[in-house]
Amino acid sequence: MHIRFTKMQGAGNDFVVLDETRGLLGLTPAQYRFLADRHFGVGADQILSVRPSPAPGIDFEYVIHNADGGQVEQCGNGARCFARYVRDKGLTAQDTIRVQTMAGVIAPRLTPDGRVTVDMGRPELEPARVPFDTTGLAPVMQGMAQKWPLALDDQALPATVLIVVVSMGNPHAVQLVDDVDTAPVAQTGPLIERHPRFAQRVNAGYLQVLSRTEVRLRVYERGAGETLACGTGACAAAVAGMRLGLLDARVQVHTRGGLLTIDWAGGPQDSVFMTGPATTVFEGQIDIPDTL
Repeated sequence: MHIRFTKMQGAGNDFVVLDETRGLLGLTPAQYRFLADRHFGVGADQILSVRPSPAPGIDFEYVIHNADGGQVEQCGNGARCFARYVRDKGLTAQDTIRVQTMAGVIAPRLTPDGRVTVDMGRPELEPARVPFDTTGLAPVMQGMAQKWPLALDDQALPATVLIVVVSMGNPHAVQLVDDVDTAPVAQTGPLIERHPRFAQRVNAGYLQVLSRTEVRLRVYERGAGETLACGTGACAAAVAGMRLGLLDARVQVHTRGGLLTIDWAGGPQDSVFMTGPATTVFEGQIDIPDTL
């Protein structure tokens, strides 16, 4: 199969974007893995598909596949690239678009400074709805947040970490660390991601608070490993820090790939807003094997 693609990145989180507005490509999980492979394919953290409106009042459908070929609910950095893509390709003339995802409708908005702001919806803070199994656990309260003890059952690294669980359309487990540079992301990230208490696996966030308005963040993403930036991870980390009483309502999140700005008024019905860059890297064509 011969297809066209666009390579994009948002704060270093990189994507292959596919235009499926004129017809679905029908790719298999193995073919998505091929596209994401950095040696044999194009190379990306996620594959983003632009599909036609599924319902009145919606402009496009946004489908996300991780590097492991699995479909996921949401990707914030990808949402910004999605908005930049449909505008640059002339698929819309609107500054604000309404996009259907597995997690619900989002509304990316292109700003005059070239960045993109995305209404990521309200955070889900109820553990059962993340989903996170709290059976037999006793949380530690800090501010308005619950910090849950998570035992990492591994012979090489027996440990218990305290996490704040948040869903931004996809599940996140956020822990405070003294220094993200020395945090054991490669060691504990896979253990948290596949912990049996998370029925749908989870993104593991490592949050270092610099001040009430500035943090550093690393994220080990479900199905992708550590990425240079994670948009929903930045939202979840900011919400966790605000709930813990450590952060103000606007936070600058420094990821390894760039800067994201997160705004949340703090109410249960208030949306989280994320602003950051979205850049086209290159365009190309590739032959995908029919069988893999």
